[in-house]
Amino acid sequence: MTKIREFKEKQRYTMNLLVKNVVKGVTQKGAPYLSLVLQDNSGTIDGKLWDASAEDMEAAKPGHVEQLSFEVLDYNNALQLRVHSIQDLDQEPIDLSEYVMASPVAVSELKTRINGYISSITNPVLQKLVKGMYEKVGRTFFDYPAASRIHHNYLGGLAEHTLGMANLAEYIAGAYPFLNRDLLIAGVLIHDMGKTAELGGLVSNEYTLEGKLIGHISIGHGWLMETADSLGLANETETMLLRHMILSHHGKHEFGSPVLPEIPEAEALYLIDNIDSRMVSLRSALETVKPGQWSQKMFAFDNRQFYKAGK
Repeated sequence: MTKIREFKEKQRYTMNLLVKNVVKGVTQKGAPYLSLVLQDNSGTIDGKLWDASAEDMEAAKPGHVEQLSFEVLDYNNALQLRVHSIQDLDQEPIDLSEYVMASPVAVSELKTRINGYISSITNPVLQKLVKGMYEKVGRTFFDYPAASRIHHNYLGGLAEHTLGMANLAEYIAGAYPFLNRDLLIAGVLIHDMGKTAELGGLVSNEYTLEGKLIGHISIGHGWLMETADSLGLANETETMLLRHMILSHHGKHEFGSPVLPEIPEAEALYLIDNIDSRMVSLRSALETVKPGQWSQKMFAFDNRQFYKAGK
């Protein structure tokens, strides 16, 4: 079966794809349309269904595998689908492995390497807190995406993002010895754990009600306090510092942080998080761009386009 990654301009298909996201709109002339994000296990692609009927609106269900008829177009140097029809399917017999993307790093390797970082923390309070958080979240941590769309939005994405950040943190702690390496690594390892409650999962990783109302920063902070209480570590200085790491890791109030970074390790965590998420976003955006051409405008990068130089 042809995969999204293999699509070519001007091809026409009738095939099944997972509907990741649906936005309903109306043109200036009052005609309804659907903006779709469609996926298989090779990647995602945007699609438009113009002059959408009531049946189309009903059939387009996020998290469902649908049968679509479409044409592949080149739009601003990126492929996009012009969808002609969409039909909802019985979900019971569908093999979701064909439609769920996964991290290129095996779950077994993610576990081994992250456990290695946990074991490398020499501060006993920080190590107990981190181990307690991983015991609380369990296997879910290694299944979840790190975001709904922007970066690491696939099976194992959260663990891959965490491991990538830990690798950067190890290097930065070595380059700047005044940083508390154990605190920085501990902050990296648990800063996004609340996303396992904020996001709905793999098939439709839209935000849960708890995610929308509370957010992963507050969720993760609450879990850390519960863990610290259960271990008798609530009043330890390391606990307070690690709480600050979680609460400040988005770096700015307008980005969702209740407090701003006020220790060097928290500032480093914010910057490391940004580096890893933005580089992976760029990697994903440029995968389908030909050398010598430009990406589409990227909202997360102030609507800038990026040029893909040839090697």
